[in-house]
Amino acid sequence: MDIQQFTQLIINGIAVGSIIALAAVGLTLTYGILRLSNFAHGDFLTLGAYLTFFLNSLGVNIWLSMVLSAVGTVGVMLLTEKLLWSRMRAIRASSTTLIIISIGLALFLRNGIIFTWGGQNKNYNLPITPALELGGLRVPQNQLLVLVLAILAIAFLHYLLQHTKIGKAMRAVADDLDLARVSGINVDQVILWTWIIAGTFTALGGSMYGLITAVRPNMGWFLILPLFASVILGGIGNPYGAILGAFIIGIVQETSTPWLGSQYKQGIALLIMILVLFIRPKGLFKGTT
Repeated sequence: MDIQQFTQLIINGIAVGSIIALAAVGLTLTYGILRLSNFAHGDFLTLGAYLTFFLNSLGVNIWLSMVLSAVGTVGVMLLTEKLLWSRMRAIRASSTTLIIISIGLALFLRNGIIFTWGGQNKNYNLPITPALELGGLRVPQNQLLVLVLAILAIAFLHYLLQHTKIGKAMRAVADDLDLARVSGINVDQVILWTWIIAGTFTALGGSMYGLITAVRPNMGWFLILPLFASVILGGIGNPYGAILGAFIIGIVQETSTPWLGSQYKQGIALLIMILVLFIRPKGLFKGTT
């Protein structure tokens, strides 16, 4: 494999890493603030992609479809918060119980998607655009668009966490929930905003994934391992670490395919995570304890 082919794989990995990064931010926030390892997170990503497909198939502009699908995904997440997670926190359910419930929720969402839209692959109703020629490399316009959208979303997240009142409150709750509560922070409002941010970023990641591949009922389930690998690699509960971990996972997955084939992508990603954790057991950055 020559340098041009390798560079092409890196570009593909950056596009995939952008999508994983958006969804991993939501996953790491729900753990850092709610202490919830949500195995249904990948299926919420799938839901976002299917809502975008549904609206786009009705003739709605693709960008408006993405916005509306994020609203719909957030709505479903808030419903699960009301019906499941708030009650589990009230009875102080164990982490094992929460994991089992999240797996059940994942199966419910996936089968609901199959029941509603069928099990066949779907594609957005978009015109075919030629790839851009950049220095001998062919870069699909949708991949470039995915990267730009991801950068904008990450920049917005940084501003939200570092320069807004709710962002500072979220960081305080992630550090110590009880101390934050006695300090006068509205923890319920922080929880609400956590789901809103997680749902928005996850739905956006799913919608963007549909731009570069087909929309499938199990797309989120196949991404759940890279998502968790990114979160653990970057430091559990640290959104910036999750973003860096996602780009590492995405690039490693794509560049390993010429030697090992696409069927071992996830195995390679997990291997990289394990090797890094041998050196830094808490991940690349400090996470939530």
